[in-house]
Amino acid sequence: MEQFMQIFNVGLLQNTLRAATPVILAAMGGLLTEQAGVMNIGMDGMILVGCFAAAAFSFFLSSAGAGVLAAVAAGALIGLFFAVLVVRFKSDEFIIGMALNTFAAGLTVFLLRSVFGVKGTFADPGIAALPRLHVEFLDGIPVIGPVLNDHSLFVYIAWLIVVLVWVFLYRTPLGFWLRAAGERPEALRTAGKSPEKMKFFASVLCGILCGLAGAHLSLGYLTMFSEGMSDSRGFIAFACVIFGMANPSKVFLSALLFGFLDAVGLRLQYAGIPANLTAMTPYLATVLMLICVAILGRARTRKETEKTTAPKSE
Repeated sequence: MEQFMQIFNVGLLQNTLRAATPVILAAMGGLLTEQAGVMNIGMDGMILVGCFAAAAFSFFLSSAGAGVLAAVAAGALIGLFFAVLVVRFKSDEFIIGMALNTFAAGLTVFLLRSVFGVKGTFADPGIAALPRLHVEFLDGIPVIGPVLNDHSLFVYIAWLIVVLVWVFLYRTPLGFWLRAAGERPEALRTAGKSPEKMKFFASVLCGILCGLAGAHLSLGYLTMFSEGMSDSRGFIAFACVIFGMANPSKVFLSALLFGFLDAVGLRLQYAGIPANLTAMTPYLATVLMLICVAILGRARTRKETEKTTAPKSE
């Protein structure tokens, strides 16, 4: 019982919110590109570059804000680069996405060693961290107060972005055009709007949100940069988009689930379970979720086929 309470307590819920934040931010970006008809599997590389840009500029300019702006700019540039290759030159989305991830991994290792002269990890007191928010009136609320208080600013921004993405997609003309670019591109073109521009727009927005996810990792969740710091969170975010069917609320809940499993994996180490096994928890859940999506999608397709081919009664 004592070991159970060490794992499942208020600290677990706090860690869930922190661990889920970069996945939420990246998944909202991936959701936008998915709605626009672009499969973006290069989000892991975008997050990684955002991590490095945030840590480097925060260190050199002694400002967390400068680090965040650098991460946003880097993410936007990579998102634009991705769109040019995929939308303008009609390159394969999967190949470009994987190449982008590989390029980002190599680029950040090169910059880490050439700029800072270190291998593996750069941790320095000069890296300015993101501020943590503490709301005093929450202190008097049991459980909820400790869970919601003392988080990095980006934890709260991520929740706000989920709402803004929903409003943007379903309550604004621009959001309608973006969805039409993925669902009915020819109809959108007939209406005088360019599907390609919407795809470019979605890709840049995705890069910006992935940059914010990277800034949270290197300035909020931790205060450092290490090689491979994104730790496949971009792939997990992509899985959340697929499992949540590109719906903001469902994708948000999927990201929270992954954050919970990640936090549980860390806590299980207190119970003596090897770290190599606990680290598998969120990725195993990813595989199981994608299998579920594949099974449900196949069943839905079979049902639609049966309806189409069923003989009509006279």
